[in-house]
Amino acid sequence: MNTPSSAVPESPIDSQVAPAAISATRPMYWSIRRELWENRSIYIAPLIVAAVQVFGFAISTIGLADRRRAVLLLDPARQRAAIEMPYDIAAMMMIATVFIVGVFYCLDALHGERRDRTILFWKSLPVSDLTTVLSKAIIPLVVLPLLAFAITVCVQLMMLLLSSANLLIHGVSPATTWANFPVFQNWLVLLYGLVAIALWHAPIYGWLLLVSGWARRAIFLWAVLPFIAIEILEKIAFNTSYFAAMMKHRLLGWAAEAFAFGPNGRPSIESLTQLTPGNFLSTPGLWIGLAFAAALLAAAIRLRRYREPI
Repeated sequence: MNTPSSAVPESPIDSQVAPAAISATRPMYWSIRRELWENRSIYIAPLIVAAVQVFGFAISTIGLADRRRAVLLLDPARQRAAIEMPYDIAAMMMIATVFIVGVFYCLDALHGERRDRTILFWKSLPVSDLTTVLSKAIIPLVVLPLLAFAITVCVQLMMLLLSSANLLIHGVSPATTWANFPVFQNWLVLLYGLVAIALWHAPIYGWLLLVSGWARRAIFLWAVLPFIAIEILEKIAFNTSYFAAMMKHRLLGWAAEAFAFGPNGRPSIESLTQLTPGNFLSTPGLWIGLAFAAALLAAAIRLRRYREPI
């Protein structure tokens, strides 16, 4: 006697929706979302710095009208430098903040999941080690620069509104601010600078991710001690500092390659012609660094494949 099967036949609609639901981009998308959910310092730290900047600038507007009248007596170059300074400082503070956040995020990115043993859970999901490591690398290389740009734009807008309101109240035209602080030009320079910094610092983040996946403890020491040891060895053996100069160039060399600061070397941008993307993209140090970063990420991906909880 044949008994009817209790299995429910798959509907044609379900068979069509299932493959579409697992697209190639979804694992990467949700992996990045997971990083943002689990590491709230990625956006909380920049927001705290932004709040401090706005609060500090609001206090500094006391006496702004008198200072502005004195500044307007200077020559045009000094006027622009003095009026732009608070906005440039706000941008530089945000750039420094996201760099520090990126460094400590990378140090904990692969180590944290081994420390709290969640690596067992994440490895049980259909997400490859390649997707996992790349999603972590995208945070300092893409997410943090974009976040820094958005927050800096908001901070500078609030600073412009506060200064304009204060100057109007005290009978000074706020046009003196807008004339000496070309908003859209400065934002374009900021975005270009953030992209250049991210590309230039890619090997730093790649190294930190590799150490995060390898070290069992004292990650920060394992990340910096090899470089300190090499510099000490070079100094003792040859009495030179070429390695230290190379490390300094890797940290700060992006500025000289991405911008033309003029003969006096002052780090000020007065025209978009000072942006030199052609020179930056043709710099051997950029491509050597990117190749080194790719090798480090490949090593981190392979290392995660065999790592177990601590």
